[in-house]
Amino acid sequence: MEGRAPARPSRTGVAGAPLSTLTGALGGLFVSLLFSTSSFATPIQPSACAQAAKYSEARHGTAVLVIQNGQTVFERYANGGGPDAAWPIFSGTKNFWGIAALVAISEGLFHLDDNVSDTITEWRGDPRKSKITIRQLLTFTDGLDPASFLHRDSLADRNALALKVASVAQPGAAFTYGPSHPQVFCELLRRKLNGGSTFAYLQQRVLGPLGIGSFEYKQDSKGNPLFATGFHLSARQWVRLGQMILGHGSFNGHQVVPGELLQQAFVGTSANPSYGLSFWLNRTSGFLSSEADIEKRLDLKWNRASWRGICISKAAPADMIAAIGSHYQRMFVIPSMNLVIVRESSADAKFSDGEFLRLILKR
Repeated sequence: MEGRAPARPSRTGVAGAPLSTLTGALGGLFVSLLFSTSSFATPIQPSACAQAAKYSEARHGTAVLVIQNGQTVFERYANGGGPDAAWPIFSGTKNFWGIAALVAISEGLFHLDDNVSDTITEWRGDPRKSKITIRQLLTFTDGLDPASFLHRDSLADRNALALKVASVAQPGAAFTYGPSHPQVFCELLRRKLNGGSTFAYLQQRVLGPLGIGSFEYKQDSKGNPLFATGFHLSARQWVRLGQMILGHGSFNGHQVVPGELLQQAFVGTSANPSYGLSFWLNRTSGFLSSEADIEKRLDLKWNRASWRGICISKAAPADMIAAIGSHYQRMFVIPSMNLVIVRESSADAKFSDGEFLRLILKR
């Protein structure tokens, strides 16, 4: 995943080619049915949450926040955490930019299946890059090298470097997780905004409607935000993104992104059925699947990692969606249970998403 420097609390305010037409249609139908189903799930018990919090805290956990049916079921802090303490959510940052991409689509700035080279004209002469679509860019199936060096703080112009990253696979053929894809999208969005600030766009269209105030983020010498990581949020702030998902794109009466378009974020690809548009998916959970430590799998070189037959948690329903950041920063959203769970941590430690969720869900 992103760089693993020890997390420090901040108290600032606050694919490749898309799936086949049939597969994409079925994926969209699956998500649509999940989000339209009225559920009378068993209420989450505070005592079960307390057991999960104890498990988390023994592994450097700083926060556990559980909200079901719009009500706080459980909230506890430890190891330096607190209601207003903001922690690095690492790759959880990507999810906010993923939502911003959908907002841009709803405003007509581009379409998911447009070629990136329509905007990044430097790519038009490249036999591979010229064929990459925006959907492939956002699902990390464009075939670009992950380019972990783009995380470095010393870079003067991340966007320019990202555009020069080598292609290592045919578009649609592989899942290559890393900062190159979102950073190329940063440049694409900047150009679609006629050189305007991408972060200001995020603030106006996503962070503002979610009631999240200003906070620090990583940027290069030219002011380009690092799209892959860098946000510091409290559990109370982060959970609002999950509540927006449960609200079919709406939060506190404000439609952040159209509900039908939001569903595109939860459709996997043939290269990685467990990853949609910046969100991780539990859809392949079942008897024949195996639980995977996503972080450890991402530490493997992209061509050694297998993404088939795995899930995040067998205990959780198949419709669970997850935001995953290094050091086991987590936000789990389960639409069928009208449930959002946030777990934050101060450092890496042996941690199991499956065990944590089994304790909360009592399964």
